[in-house]
Amino acid sequence: MGWIGLFVLVVIVCMSMGISIRASEEKGYEMPLNCKKVECASYEVIDSQKEYEIREYKKAMWVSALPINSSSYEDGAYKGFNILFSYIQGNNEEAAQLNMTAPVVVDIIPSKDPLSNSTFVVNFLLPHNYQKNPPPSTLAHPVELPKQNYAAVRRFGGFISDNEIPLQVLALEKSLNGTKWESSIVKKSNGNAMTYTIAGYNSPFDKENRVNEIIFWFDK
Repeated sequence: MGWIGLFVLVVIVCMSMGISIRASEEKGYEMPLNCKKVECASYEVIDSQKEYEIREYKKAMWVSALPINSSSYEDGAYKGFNILFSYIQGNNEEAAQLNMTAPVVVDIIPSKDPLSNSTFVVNFLLPHNYQKNPPPSTLAHPVELPKQNYAAVRRFGGFISDNEIPLQVLALEKSLNGTKWESSIVKKSNGNAMTYTIAGYNSPFDKENRVNEIIFWFDK
């Protein structure tokens, strides 16, 4: 029997025993291509479904820009990223140049008033050789993240926009409804607005294979 015939036989046996084959679900999201080029934040997938996955992150040192108030994610993220990019290019007290890492993470605290600005905090993972000694700077400060070790994550592609974000937030909320994780999700709020995080794995100049994630953090 050839390997194709053997594979078909295994599938038939599994179906007859009520065993489903869910290789993609067990594997979780594919590692972003950019993580083959740069150091990426590490995590363990503890549950993987079609519309989301649940991860456990270990705490690490990141560098964080000062909070930026803006009416637009695109504006707030752009300003915060430029501050941190200047920092890793040597604009720090040691004139140290740090390697790029991924993802760039933006914590978003939406305003409870639609006419007021939201708050955006842009964070950058420090390379492993700077985990214990981040270069000081007046532009940015080191911070241990994540504050909560578990994350519900939804992945999406393309360029992140102000119009796209609410759709992704709603989709992740919907996919978690009725799951065992729903009651554990800590939805930090400012009035009626939920705090969440956007992670982007690509350079702004990448046109293809863009990987973005919407994240709800929680504790078990």
